[in-house]
Amino acid sequence: MSWLADKLQGLDWHLSSAIARARFPKGVSGGRDLRCLGQPLIMLEPGATLTLGTGIGLVSRSIGTALGVSHRVVLRGLTPGARIAIGDDSGLSGTSICAAIAVTIGKRCLFGADVLVFDTDFHNHAPEGRRFAKSEWAAISRPVTIGDDVFIGTRAIVGKGVSIGDGAIVAAGSVVVSDVPPRAVFGGNPARLLRMIGPTGEWP
Repeated sequence: MSWLADKLQGLDWHLSSAIARARFPKGVSGGRDLRCLGQPLIMLEPGATLTLGTGIGLVSRSIGTALGVSHRVVLRGLTPGARIAIGDDSGLSGTSICAAIAVTIGKRCLFGADVLVFDTDFHNHAPEGRRFAKSEWAAISRPVTIGDDVFIGTRAIVGKGVSIGDGAIVAAGSVVVSDVPPRAVFGGNPARLLRMIGPTGEWP
């Protein structure tokens, strides 16, 4: 039974990946050896781009990750010039990424269930007419950069203008509103430095 279940799950991954690639909207490039479980939601304004590295994994169904996911992976370019780039061998589970300018993710990154990453406040800061006003994207957005080998724990939030250095860890449930140095462990709301990771991965 276990052998059959493994075969069926492998087929599920294969079919989901093929369907996802077939449904790529205009503006998506790369994605060689993409592995999907369930269908990501990819929405790009005309002129926005999504660049996928090799060997990326996108989990949009709860069976694919220990904690489960509350929704499928969301990759959304909000403006004609928006750019999202995800590096080789990165894995995302129920992750939402919204870019008005740019969200760049490095290689071998690991995002726990339901992480949110966005480079914008979405709505204008002036209170008058905020609900219905056209968003002034340049005024309310700043790019997000996430380096290589970064681990972001489940349901963490990474806000606009943040840079996260190579090898860093963001603890589950954290809200990151300032830069995270390489090999730093950040946690809390707002996230702050908890400790540094040693040269061979040891805790000090």
